[in-house]
Amino acid sequence: MKFENLRVVVTGASRYFGRALAVGFAHLGAEVYVSARTVEAAERTRTEVLGSARDRIHAFGCDLSRPAEIREFAARVGERTDRVDLLVNNGARWLDGMDLEAASDDQIVETIESTAGGTVLMVKHFLPLLRGSLRPDIVNMVAVRDAEGASAATAGAAHEAFWAAKSAQAGFADILSRRLRPSGVRVFSLFPPDFSTSDPRFAEWDGSNPDGIAPDEKLTTQALFECIVYAVEQPRDCFIRSFHFEPR
Repeated sequence: MKFENLRVVVTGASRYFGRALAVGFAHLGAEVYVSARTVEAAERTRTEVLGSARDRIHAFGCDLSRPAEIREFAARVGERTDRVDLLVNNGARWLDGMDLEAASDDQIVETIESTAGGTVLMVKHFLPLLRGSLRPDIVNMVAVRDAEGASAATAGAAHEAFWAAKSAQAGFADILSRRLRPSGVRVFSLFPPDFSTSDPRFAEWDGSNPDGIAPDEKLTTQALFECIVYAVEQPRDCFIRSFHFEPR
C-alpha cells in the first residue's frame, strides 16, 4: 500500500471531510490518529470503516478550544508512535448567525479558540513528533462549512466570529509555511468552494456516488483528498503553499 507506515493525525474526524480523510488514508495503509470533540464521536469513525483499515484508525477525544486537551492528545499519540508524518488541521467550531450581538461572549471565544487557537496549539504540540519524521507535512483545511455540512457560501449563515477565526487560520498557515520551510516541514492549505460531502462509510470511494450528485456539478470530497495525496507525494524540494479551487 502506497502509504504503509505513514503516520497521520486528523482533527475534526467524526464526520464529513475529516471522516473521509481517516477512511482514505487508512485504506492507503497509513496509521491514522483521529480526534473529535468526544472520544465516542471519534470512535464511531473507526467502527464505521470497512475491512482491515479499521485497525489502522486510532480514536481520541480532543476539544480544540481547550489547550489541556490538545496537550493530552499530542502526548497520547506520542505514546503510540515516535513520529507524525502528516498533521491535518480539519477541525473547526461552527457558529450560526449573521447578527454579531446575537451570539454570547462564550460562543464567540470558543469559536475563535477552537479554529484559530486550536490550529496554532495543534501545530505547537505536534511539532516535536513532526520533526521526528523524514517527510513532515502540515495541511490546513481553510474551508467554511456549517454543522450540516453546507458551505457558508451557500448557506450565508456564518457568524462574524467564525469568519474571523478562519481568516486567522489562513494567516497563521501562510507565515508558518515560510518559517518552517527551512527545517523541511512543509505547510499547505486547501481553499475549496462548496463541495460534495459524500459519505465514504458504505461506498468506500469505489466509484459510486452516495450523494446522487453528478460528478460535473460539484467538487467532490475524493477530489480534495486526492489533492492532499498529490501534495504529500511530491519530492521534498517541492513546496505547495495552497490549493485554491474555483467553482464550476
